[in-house]
Order: sequence, then structure tokens, then C-alpha cells
Amino acid sequence: MTERPIYLETKDLVVGYDGKPLINDVNIQLHAGEILTLIGPNGAGKSTILKSIVGYLDSIGGTVYISGRPVSELSAHELSLELSVMLTERMRTELLTCADIVETGRYPYTGRLGILDDEDRQKVREAMDMVHVWDLRDRDFMQISDGQRQRIMLARAIAQEPHIIMLDEPTNYLDIHYQIELLNVLRRLVRTRDVAVIMSLHELPLARKISDYVMCIKGDCVCAQGTADDIFTAEIINELYDLEPGVFDPISGNIQLEEI
Repeated sequence: MTERPIYLETKDLVVGYDGKPLINDVNIQLHAGEILTLIGPNGAGKSTILKSIVGYLDSIGGTVYISGRPVSELSAHELSLELSVMLTERMRTELLTCADIVETGRYPYTGRLGILDDEDRQKVREAMDMVHVWDLRDRDFMQISDGQRQRIMLARAIAQEPHIIMLDEPTNYLDIHYQIELLNVLRRLVRTRDVAVIMSLHELPLARKISDYVMCIKGDCVCAQGTADDIFTAEIINELYDLEPGVFDPISGNIQLEEI
């Protein structure tokens, strides 16, 4: 069996702000066809890791490799062919339709003029169909709900056809129906197109279901990492979130409330 290529790797990555380390020794090795999920308390640094990987924040130490090349050596165009990013910050636009937004995912392929051909338009249609937003194509992007915008941004990421999709809390603003639909779409991309996904999630039951590997962020370090089965134990989850013993049920994957 041929070993799958490593799309994303970090070696001894140190992330933080203004030259001050927040999290040390982040070591990731993400292959094609895998999903890695970062979990941990609010403010632990999950978003900081993601932003440092993609270069939105300067890393303090270590190296990030994309398809075997240091990310610092990749041009913006080369990076856009490898990696699509969907972060929590809301995009502000003026007079752009939802289809216009998804079409920007094709710009790495269109040249300087940004003119889409028939193949590009078909890719846009396929991406919007995949997340069930084709009916929104003519709507003003700023006039739809937060949940609908989240799905449009996922369609944009899919239309970009990257090797890696990075998502920061992608289920924010989504009700449970669309949370499950979004994660099913990600799993389909991973299984059928060998895309690699790295994301952060708060919803532990969903993280447990969707993830091949899980990384726990707390304090100034990665406190645990491994397969979902390795991580979703009472001992690790209770420690990660400072829960009382017995609060996390590893069988159901749910948090148990105090008996009153």
C-alpha cells in the first residue's frame, strides 16, 4: 500500500504574539485523507496555532512545511493552490452575491484578470451544490444569515480545490442540522478527494465522530495528541477542561450534569 503524502507538517513550532511565546513545541504531521482537530478551553491558543501555520501571524520558532516545502518559501499564489482557509472572522463585502464569493475560490486558476471559464463556473456550481447553497447564488452575501454565510465560505474553500482545508470553529452559527451536514461534507472531501483537514472545534461529540487525530491545547503546550479513541477518555478530557472526575462520559461522549 502506497503511503499517503504528508500535506502539512510542523516541527517544534512556537506560536504567540509580539515575540512572546504562547504555545511551544507544536508538532503536526497531517497526511492526505486525514482530519486533525484541535480542542481545548476558550483562549487556549487553537486559533493562534492555525493563524501561525498559514502565516497570518508570525511564528516565533520552528518550521511549517506544506507538501514538503517550508511555507516561508511559498509565494502567495503557490500557497493558495495548496491551502484554503476558513477562519472565524466575518468577511465584509460590498454588493457581492453569494456566487461572487464562491467564485473568488477559483482565482488561483484564472490568471491576473480573474476571468472564469466554463470549467471554473462548473467547479463553483459543484461546490455550492455540495453544501446545498446553489439557491442562494444571486443573494447579497451580507443579507443572508450567519449560518448561510458559513456555508458559502465552505463552498468557496471547496471551489479552490486545495490539498488542505483549514477551518477555525466552522460549526459556529450553525444549528445542529447544518453542523452535521458541514462535517459530513468535510468527511466526503477527505475520503473521496484525499483532502487533508485541520480545524478547531468546541463540540466534543462532533470532534470525536469526525476526527482521525486530535490535539489538545492547554496552558503553554500541546498536552495530549493521538487518535480520537486515545484522546476521548475521561482522564484526558476532564483534565483538559478542568472538569470534576466522572463528568465526561467516554462511552456516550457527553458531559454529565450534576445530580440535584
